[in-house]
Amino acid sequence: MNLKLKIRPHQLQLKHPFTTSRYTVNIQKTAIISISDGTYVGYGEATTNPYYESTIEKIEKSISIVKTIVERGFGLDPRKLWKQLEPRLKDDYFTLCAIDCAYWDLYAKQNNKPLRSFWSKLNDNTPLTNYTIGIDSISKMKAKIIEIPWPIYKIKLGTSEDVKIIKALRNVTDAVFRIDANCAWTIEETLYNAKELKLLGVEFIEQPLKANNWEDMKVLKSKSVLPIVADESCQRLEDVKLCIESFHGINIKLMKCGGITPALEMIKKAKENNLLIMAGCMTESTIGISNLVQLAPLLDYIDADGAILLKKDIAKGVSFDNGRIIFSNENGSGTSLI
Repeated sequence: MNLKLKIRPHQLQLKHPFTTSRYTVNIQKTAIISISDGTYVGYGEATTNPYYESTIEKIEKSISIVKTIVERGFGLDPRKLWKQLEPRLKDDYFTLCAIDCAYWDLYAKQNNKPLRSFWSKLNDNTPLTNYTIGIDSISKMKAKIIEIPWPIYKIKLGTSEDVKIIKALRNVTDAVFRIDANCAWTIEETLYNAKELKLLGVEFIEQPLKANNWEDMKVLKSKSVLPIVADESCQRLEDVKLCIESFHGINIKLMKCGGITPALEMIKKAKENNLLIMAGCMTESTIGISNLVQLAPLLDYIDADGAILLKKDIAKGVSFDNGRIIFSNENGSGTSLI
């Protein structure tokens, strides 16, 4: 029996312009991947991203390269299919992720099970997701917090007034803050900022230095008064080993590592080495987010707000109540296009 693999591009409009230390996004281009056996359909998602050289054209080309392999994969264990696909998609882990997630979703539906039940109990505790505030004027950042009250915020930084920004935001909420500097700080800035930010209720700092600055990150791990979590420095399974000496924790992004299959291995490796474990998202629809949260019972932290940032979603599935994950009652990842 052959499967059917399809790709459908979409443009996701954001509620507000979303700015990091690298660029600003108003409309997020994304591609929804579906794999069908004629009865069930599994869904995955690959977004575009200039930093990682992901484009719709590249995703479409990658799909054409592996289409035959996927469509002949009926009944395969998802991990075995991933091993067949990875050598052919070494330069496009975003598309590899979308296919892996879509196939896991289909596989779980075929087995009449929620996807997360393959590695956790359905009633296992899950961390609250944060809500991300992009770089903007202080007044607009305050307004975004007031617009969506939330127990935990991830604040994007990388400006000349980072501590001033957090002091100002602390005036409008007593929520937990997490800081993501997106590689924009120096070691001196990080050590100074960490002391100031700890006093302002910050939980940890994500990726303050450039991704390949391993030596300075080792110093940060020993001297920073706040935990340091890797993001750009920890993209794939082999990076976890490098992070052990340089970070207190890692942030796993499914699109960077190639999907759920390698993410499970990264989580296992991190647990063995007592690293804090977070999983995060891109700006994406509820398709991608519903796949991501299947890992939530295995995590210390989760950043699953990508679809909340959208003006209009294209899918249904997981939802959130004041940070709490509300899983769909459907099997698989519980997601589908609207």
